[in-house]
Amino acid sequence: MSSRYFWALVALVCVGAGFAGYRLAVARYSHAAVPAYGTWLPRPRALGPFALTDSRGRPFHRADLRSHLTLMYFGYTRCADECPDTLALLARVQQRVPLVPLQVLFVSIDPRHDTPPVLAKFLRRFDPQFIGLTGPMAQIRGLAARLGVARGRIALPGGGKTFEHTVALFLLDARGREVAVFTPPVDGRRLAAALRASAERLLTSG
Repeated sequence: MSSRYFWALVALVCVGAGFAGYRLAVARYSHAAVPAYGTWLPRPRALGPFALTDSRGRPFHRADLRSHLTLMYFGYTRCADECPDTLALLARVQQRVPLVPLQVLFVSIDPRHDTPPVLAKFLRRFDPQFIGLTGPMAQIRGLAARLGVARGRIALPGGGKTFEHTVALFLLDARGREVAVFTPPVDGRRLAAALRASAERLLTSG
């Protein structure tokens, strides 16, 4: 075999190997590679930068989403039913995945009322490890908009107010990118199974 044909064959093998590697990378996020439960994005979606304060009074930024999986939920502490029900469900899910590095974030859509101490007291009812996030409304709106979360204020008779908001759980991978959405009614057992099945892939995805 002449050197010309030899190097042509080497180049062809390298191209084939590169294409196989590409196909393998794509397959990691194909529908066949993810659990059937939930709505999984075709590819991870970055959230962009944000600056909030957590329920311990510490700054919380995009970098704090790294190195573990995150379930994010938007709500408010004066919510009468949906928010407490969802947080109670998330506490049960947390118990079912003890080996999965998972953090639960509760992002307040009522930051004027939901200060860090208020959030901390509220979340202790469900799980002391849950983290509340509050801060400037502009920052919360920006984060909510990236995830497609809507928020509306409703005036009540007598001068009170309540809120309507998107009810969904957002799953983020170890790089803080949105990878899946779970909408009600959420099945806690199936959600826990989906987290166990996808944890290794989402913790090591590039």
